[in-house]
Amino acid sequence: MVTSRYFSGSPNKQATTVDDVASSLAKASTPASTVASKVSSTDSTAYLKSMKFSEVFSYFVMGLCTLNKPILNLCIKLFPYTPMPLIRAVVYKIYCGGETIDEVKKTGDRLVSRGINNMMISLTIEACNGNDNIDPEYIVNETVKSVSDILVPHTVKVIEESGKEINAISPGYVALKPTGFSKNSAIVLKHFNEPQYAAEFEELVERAAKVCQTVYDANINLAKQFPSRSTPFVVAVVDAEKHELQEGVYELQRRLYAKFNKPNMPVSIVGTLQMYLSQSADLLALEEKLAMENNYRLGLKLVRGAYIHTEAERKSIIHSTKEDTDKNYNQGISYCIESILERRGNESTIGHLVVASHNADSLKLATTKVFNETAGANNNQHNVVLGQLLGMADAITYDLIKTYKIDNVIKYVPWGPPLETKEYLLRRLEENGDAVKNDNGFPLVKAAVGEMFKRVFRLA
Repeated sequence: MVTSRYFSGSPNKQATTVDDVASSLAKASTPASTVASKVSSTDSTAYLKSMKFSEVFSYFVMGLCTLNKPILNLCIKLFPYTPMPLIRAVVYKIYCGGETIDEVKKTGDRLVSRGINNMMISLTIEACNGNDNIDPEYIVNETVKSVSDILVPHTVKVIEESGKEINAISPGYVALKPTGFSKNSAIVLKHFNEPQYAAEFEELVERAAKVCQTVYDANINLAKQFPSRSTPFVVAVVDAEKHELQEGVYELQRRLYAKFNKPNMPVSIVGTLQMYLSQSADLLALEEKLAMENNYRLGLKLVRGAYIHTEAERKSIIHSTKEDTDKNYNQGISYCIESILERRGNESTIGHLVVASHNADSLKLATTKVFNETAGANNNQHNVVLGQLLGMADAITYDLIKTYKIDNVIKYVPWGPPLETKEYLLRRLEENGDAVKNDNGFPLVKAAVGEMFKRVFRLA
């Protein structure tokens, strides 16, 4: 366990205990409830006005499926038996980017029309649960292609056509599932430091590095085309896995940091920390310490955690209450934001942050810290990006864009073969069911019906 942490902004960079870190964060953090009270109330279903009629109908269906907990649970049980054509016709378009690169491009354009300038794309194929269809080389090649064919042209197009300040456009992100880079991924990640799995782990690292090299090279080349931009153009994000696999994932992240996150350069690699883990504050301290000792920069995506219902030892590894998790999450994003904003260039150890959350208070807290009078002249504010899953927390996304007039909001866009995206949709219902239910239910049914009737009446 790590017992010390170094503040990169301290004049003498003296060591401070992790307990002191938590204490200072708590004092520095604006209470989320205070932040929320500063935000003007908006219509929670106003975002439907920016949707196509077919998308509004899809939200209507999701509202019906989430009227209450028993109905949601029934839908989860029936979902595996639902024909894919029906899923595609009804809900696929609001939660998935498509099956092909061309379809994902169109999804990106639709997001731009809603004020969401960029996205985090994720090829949904993985092998954590024994997927026999996995081909790691195919995943590498398709992911590399998605960077070159989707993210780079999309980001350049938005920069050139938006009329906004060049750093205000968020990077395009590509999510890397560690379990997609090896047929034997779960075993390899779990036993990565054992001799019999060393060669397979090195192969897994090499495959991930091939994608990251594409991202790094794109940033170098685009920086020549747009020399006034100080933030990255594209970023590779290593997704989290179940806790028993995470030590291998952390090692993968550190290898990629060291190779691609060079000092005094924009961050190209972001790793994920799950803040529902009780040891996550220590882990954040360790990651910053290792980065300073090994002379590389950190990019971080902070999530609350997606595996709460499937972690085998969740009682011993996660915070005992949701309130503790929320506090830990808000302290974590506050510390990272303050670390990023303390410099105006690319000198800070923590160089990039993705606040991946559907929690309105956390998102508004981050926004208030980043977009204020003291941070206004600091280009590093654009190294903080807010992200939500496609099709979820749309009311919050709409509120952030319309109320705060900010540009640093992205959507996580899964894409890939129908079978794989169906599995993704099922996991979203299982892992984020409560969030889905809170977002939808009867208010969404009522709002969607009203919006559809308005459009039909205008067409009549």
